[in-house]
Amino acid sequence: MREQLVDARASEGTDVAVSMRGVTKRFGDVAAVDGVDLDVVSGEFFSMLGPSGSGKTTMLRMIAGFEQPTTGVIRLGGVDVTRLPPFDRDVNTVFQDYALFPHMTVEQNIEYGLKVRKVPRAERRTRVGEALATVRLQTYGTRRPSELSGGQRQRVALARALVNHPRVLLLDEPLGALDLKLRGEMQIELKQIQRHVGITFIFVTHDQEEALTMSDRIAVFNAGRIEQIGTPTELYERPGSRFVAGFVGTSNLLSGDLARRLLGSEGTFTVRPERLRLVTAMAPAGPAEVVAEGTVAGVQYLGSHTRFHVELEPGTTLVVDDQNRSDSSVDPQSFVGSRATVAWSRDEVRQIENQ
Repeated sequence: MREQLVDARASEGTDVAVSMRGVTKRFGDVAAVDGVDLDVVSGEFFSMLGPSGSGKTTMLRMIAGFEQPTTGVIRLGGVDVTRLPPFDRDVNTVFQDYALFPHMTVEQNIEYGLKVRKVPRAERRTRVGEALATVRLQTYGTRRPSELSGGQRQRVALARALVNHPRVLLLDEPLGALDLKLRGEMQIELKQIQRHVGITFIFVTHDQEEALTMSDRIAVFNAGRIEQIGTPTELYERPGSRFVAGFVGTSNLLSGDLARRLLGSEGTFTVRPERLRLVTAMAPAGPAEVVAEGTVAGVQYLGSHTRFHVELEPGTTLVVDDQNRSDSSVDPQSFVGSRATVAWSRDEVRQIENQ
């Protein structure tokens, strides 16, 4: 049975920003979130990662107060907020669609929440200026959202949330509407902003690369429960379940007869594609390496590397990532159908404890 783990680092001698215990959310007969325990440390960039329908967005909405749990307790800074409405919680949310007022200028959009809270005008001006500087939009205050790029609108939405100085900032797939290049740039910028302001960020995404790039820790969700919590390195290098191994990056899973034949061991094991290599005359297999032979069933040229799908036997394929370190006139597709030998170090193999 999968356990709901609370990382010791998030509960021993640390300031916990968000704490959830036994939290369940049911919609009729469906448990969108199923008995989750979770601690998020103050000042960390924490991501909730999982496929659509895994429960991560419902978790975020319960922290924000947009949904109330069916059972369980939610605490912010040690205070029970389980039944409090959103406006009584020291959190702000940034959405994928920005939700900016089109008829207002950038400054007016950022200032809006402060006006609602009746913050004095002079303080509003100061805080809006600071927020604009934080997201590097000092000269854009008089523009309207329609005059901004997607990345600039996203930064305005971020500034509007930060200007209220929330204890926790919730981000619901905020980069999902951006193109690939801009999305990569915003990932770096968002992490830099989080470090600068020191606010706890809780980030929801289904994009594994996005979570690995920005997060201090990640909770991997599946079917309403947490499969594993850990740093990006821990999740990638030491996945705790078959689901995590397959969802966080690409993984080769070895079990049953194949594991016994190749590794001489019982159980389920994982090895990442970049840790495998194709054996050549110039680079033969070493005596300590694991060796498997098969047929190249497919090839994907991905620019920095080429991905080979080597079929060992019907229904069993190894994925091998080969770095493209030099130009080649050989069409990668010409390898399809050819025999190949794959080798890897036993040190690169990780056993999966939870099935």
